Amino acid sequence: MFTVDALHSRREGDDDPHVFFRINSSSWVNVVSRTPEGDFIMIHQFRQGSASVTLEIPGGLVDAGEDPAEAAARELEEETGYRPASVRKIGEVNPNPALFANAVHTYVADGCVKVGEVKNDSAEETIVEVVPKADIHRRALAGDINHALVLAALYWLSQDGP
Repeated sequence: MFTVDALHSRREGDDDPHVFFRINSSSWVNVVSRTPEGDFIMIHQFRQGSASVTLEIPGGLVDAGEDPAEAAARELEEETGYRPASVRKIGEVNPNPALFANAVHTYVADGCVKVGEVKNDSAEETIVEVVPKADIHRRALAGDINHALVLAALYWLSQDGP
């Protein structure tokens, strides 16, 4: 879950204190998941903030004491029913340094094969879509993919190679 801190701060040369809010959360993972053919395993999920269904990559919270790579593989399987042959970290970002104190670890999961059904908890519902690798760039440019952290993950992937 999240906690919120009210931080009182002054700029140098300014006598008036300002209140800033910081959201504390455990780290998150995002997983760029690809089938053996290189197609992308993505999910459609309703998001309360935008009140819309988004097209995004699997991801979620890293549990206390859990290694982020293990969290990436766990979230992938829970949200899609796919299991990867390999998981490798390709990047890390702060989701919004104006508000958040945590990190988002981005992994690429290759060789993903369907091993079971989606196992959503009671607060989420994901619908899987396998997006052909030839369509991923077009889908991002068309606005079908508009989640900033997903676009950051795709950027990390573009810097990583094929």
